[in-house]
Amino acid sequence: MPDDSQLLTVLESLRQRGAIGEVSLDGAIEHATAFVAALPPSCRTIVDLGSGGGLPGLVIAVRRPDVTMVLTDRRERRMDLLRLACAQLGVSERVSVETADVTRLGRDPRFAERFDVVTARAFGEPMWTLECARRFVRPGGTIIVSEPPATAAERWPIASIAALQLSGPVRLPFVAVFTRLPS
Repeated sequence: MPDDSQLLTVLESLRQRGAIGEVSLDGAIEHATAFVAALPPSCRTIVDLGSGGGLPGLVIAVRRPDVTMVLTDRRERRMDLLRLACAQLGVSERVSVETADVTRLGRDPRFAERFDVVTARAFGEPMWTLECARRFVRPGGTIIVSEPPATAAERWPIASIAALQLSGPVRLPFVAVFTRLPS
């Protein structure tokens, strides 16, 4: 069991500043740990869409010191808080924070199709989330999206997923995993 005391302190600070609305930070870490468990072992680069208060991004950064990450959100205040959180957790050298709208950022050559994994928690409607995420993930890469406790089959229409050149979902506790098919 990892020592989450520093992570809990940082997340509590984010919650006090209004960036996180979670009632249970232990539960939020448990949920974010599902993203960590779903990461392929070969993963080295991750972008988290709509990072907001830093979940799951900060948990991934702490639990996977072998990866570099980009946390994204369009709200500058939230990104300022995440920069501070990254510094407090000692991950700033491998975790960058980008304030931008992801639809624009996904077309930027510095970010388009550059990542092994894209994560998204509470980002938006399911298929819109996949459309945005696909812009960032390299062919053969992985997209991990948060799932509600009970998921209806129509949440992920197979034909729409195939049209995005993705396979999946593989449903795991708390998350659904997709793979971008090779071009």
